[in-house]
Amino acid sequence: MKSKIKDPHYVVRVEKAISKKYGHEAIQNPHSNWSDDKEEEYKRQLSVIRLKEDTFVQKVEKVEVDGILVNKKLLTKEQKRICPVCESFSFSIQDDMYMTKFDCCRNCYIRWVEGREQRWTKGWRPNKGEI
Repeated sequence: MKSKIKDPHYVVRVEKAISKKYGHEAIQNPHSNWSDDKEEEYKRQLSVIRLKEDTFVQKVEKVEVDGILVNKKLLTKEQKRICPVCESFSFSIQDDMYMTKFDCCRNCYIRWVEGREQRWTKGWRPNKGEI
C-alpha cells in the first residue's frame, strides 16, 4: 500500500475532490481573477472604510474632566436641565421633551401650559409670585 506522502497524484486527487464538493472556484488561484480595475475598487473601498472608522473614533473619543473620562460628544451637547419657570433641576427624560418643545419642565407644563399652548407660545409666563 502506498503512503499518501509518496503518492505523486495525491494533490491532484484532493483538488478534484474539493472541486467536486465545493465547485471549481474553490481550487482556483485568487490572483487569476484579479485585475487593475478590481484593485482600484478595493483601494477605494479601503479609503471609505478608513474614513468611517476615523469619524467613529472621533465620536467616541474620551476627554478627562476632573479626573473622569467623559465622552467628548457629551461635552459638546448643550442640555437644558434647569427649568426657566420654576428653576428646578431635573434629570428626567420626560422633562427633556417638555424643555425642548415648551421651554419648561413637566410639572410646569401640567400646571401652566396644558390646554393653553397658544398662550404659552405667544410668550405668556407666570409671575414669580404665582409659582
